[in-house]
Amino acid sequence: ARERAPWARLGTATAGGHLMVSDAATASQPPRHPIDLPLEVVLGKPPRMVRRAEPVPVRRATLQLGGTSVAEALDRVLGLPAVADKSFLVTIGDRTVGGLIARDPMVGRFQVPVADCALTLAGFDTTAGEVIALGERPPIALLDAAAASRMAIAEAITNLAAVPIGPLPRIKLSCNWMAAAGHPGEDARLYAAVRAASDCAIALGLAIPVGKDSMSMRTVWQAPDGAAADPSSGRTRSVVAPVTLVVTAFGPVNDVRLAVTPELRGGGRALLLVDLGGGRNRLGGSCLAQVHGQLGDTPPDLDDPRRLTAVYGVLQELIAERKLSAYHDRSDGGLIVTALEMAFAAGLGLELDTASVAGDPFAALFSEELGAIVEVAAGDVDHVRIRLAAAGAQVHAIGRAVDGEHVIVSHAGRRVIDASLRELRARWSHVSHQIARLRDDPTCAAEEHAARLAPDPPGLTAELTFPLEPPVDVPAMVARGARPRVAILREQGVNGHLEMAAAFLRAGFEAIDVHMTDLVAGRADLSDCRGAVACGGFSFGDVFGGGRGWAATFRYNPRARDALARFTARSDTFLLGVCNGCQMLADLTDLLPGAAGWPRFVRNRSEQFEARLVLLRIEPGPSILLRGMAGSRIPVAIAHGEGRAELDSAQLAAVERAGLVAARFVDGRGEVAASYPANPNGS
Repeated sequence: ARERAPWARLGTATAGGHLMVSDAATASQPPRHPIDLPLEVVLGKPPRMVRRAEPVPVRRATLQLGGTSVAEALDRVLGLPAVADKSFLVTIGDRTVGGLIARDPMVGRFQVPVADCALTLAGFDTTAGEVIALGERPPIALLDAAAASRMAIAEAITNLAAVPIGPLPRIKLSCNWMAAAGHPGEDARLYAAVRAASDCAIALGLAIPVGKDSMSMRTVWQAPDGAAADPSSGRTRSVVAPVTLVVTAFGPVNDVRLAVTPELRGGGRALLLVDLGGGRNRLGGSCLAQVHGQLGDTPPDLDDPRRLTAVYGVLQELIAERKLSAYHDRSDGGLIVTALEMAFAAGLGLELDTASVAGDPFAALFSEELGAIVEVAAGDVDHVRIRLAAAGAQVHAIGRAVDGEHVIVSHAGRRVIDASLRELRARWSHVSHQIARLRDDPTCAAEEHAARLAPDPPGLTAELTFPLEPPVDVPAMVARGARPRVAILREQGVNGHLEMAAAFLRAGFEAIDVHMTDLVAGRADLSDCRGAVACGGFSFGDVFGGGRGWAATFRYNPRARDALARFTARSDTFLLGVCNGCQMLADLTDLLPGAAGWPRFVRNRSEQFEARLVLLRIEPGPSILLRGMAGSRIPVAIAHGEGRAELDSAQLAAVERAGLVAARFVDGRGEVAASYPANPNGS
């Protein structure tokens, strides 16, 4: 009841195997039992299912590229949605709820979505945590369903390999199966895939404690009048998804600070390809084949689980020794896409030579065999190569990152790619830009794409005017009993309260939990508090205007309204609103002293929820929470759908004159940001 969560007692569970549903008794009628029967009548004994899984022969054909150049093939592959930039998806989902996110998809000062895995902290007082990553290879299943299963599991592991987890069995797997059951050949493929996954997990010493399945991955419809009929099925059309295993791998992390990302460091460090495919460089089911409308013949596979286990173990040791400065696993798009994503994250050029990887440049650059690219200091190259080779990997020195934006790839003495990083980034981000242009405000989409391709961009930067150590001795203050009490206010659905309490505890406050139902019922009245913080999160299901719904609780409940009035009338209190809490306070300006000129907060200019890492410059002003920080430029995570401050020019001038602008969005050079996404909501 305190959480505004309606509940009802439905009955009791018994051991008698009997089901009884009753109507409540009334003054004139005893209770009735409309359902009163043995449970086995309901559940029964289902008939034993028998399915005949008849395999359908796979059509295999050698990949034919028809004279395509490497540069032309790369242009096609970079535009394939499976490979291309996923910013349009990543930036509209909150990735910071709870305050314990250590690694989200965005990597580096340019915030490029190329992270191999996600990291969370186990608590506010530890650097240990958890890691999660995905693996999936559905195109391979069209050639070899068993290989697709093994590759999905192995890809999940190579996504996790650059995080300090420990022995491989500490990783656990969740398997999500998708298939068009009953479609010719698909049941046989599913059987082969499930059996291969089981055998592979056993060989790797991994458990699969959980999973789910979707067995109706086929849709059928009738072609409308006037449409060209499918010659093989009359007017009936269908789409069948290949057998797909999506593996979610997760495990404990010893220290999230040691995790290695794809962001290159440059400075003369070497790039090494760690090949777990035994030098076979198979192209079946690859993105290269897809963009040429083909499947190819032989797909990659996990040929030796022992080699994967051994190489994973060596990578774990190298991470502990801090021998790797960057890591990115090879998957969709192959070696060239892996290297480019690392370069995009760092804003560096590349000089690569892939002749040692394979004789055919297409096989060397576009094969999606298991493996990874690692960046290693020049003095550690021999040490790293020897260790990985001893574990069974083939290790190739393929080049280095260089200053500037020139990308040169040579093969057997011939330059096969010669392009600028901006040109390649434009192609990689083209799909994301086009989707955002159609879905969001088109002007914002254009500004974001221009920002991606700006010459010499600074990216995220930081400049502090205050020491990171707290200005007061919090433990000593606590020992003296001087802990001011702050109310952590929340409403139905708010989920930022624990991180807010943790922050105030570290600043020497005593944080107490106050739900709005406590104020409404009179269980709390804020009289014993020096501060009150209205927290962020998804109040009222995070519908538009959710903060204004919260404001209504104060406005139309006398106890809550009076508690707020008495609290703000005191001279020794402060009030902070974050996210929905900020929108809520902005809707109560008529009840808050000195708040007459405050803006309302309305829908973002982009017309989308914005979850980003942005730069704020702290301005001089009377805020007690930001005292001593003026002039600092700091990166801050934002996540809101209605963050645009709506106020007219007269209001803005009055706020400016009073020095009440606490912070401004700025770019990496410290200039006030007017364009998107440095200014993420259009304020």
